[in-house]
Amino acid sequence: MDDFRQTSLKKAFGKRLRGLRKAQGLSQESLALSCDLDRTYIGGIERGERNVSLINIHRLADALGLPAKALFD
Repeated sequence: MDDFRQTSLKKAFGKRLRGLRKAQGLSQESLALSCDLDRTYIGGIERGERNVSLINIHRLADALGLPAKALFD
């Protein structure tokens, strides 16, 4: 997969995460605390700078009370 496609996927995932987080009225910090991740890591995901692991995808989904697949819809 080329770099442009990878960047696009990371940005789309980050945008989806930000939308879901904001819809629940959560700050980056509160989401980070509830899934035991650093706030700056959450910000990096939302900006499309991070390639999130499968484990962390599940941590984020659990913290949002959603199935992991909802982060990709």
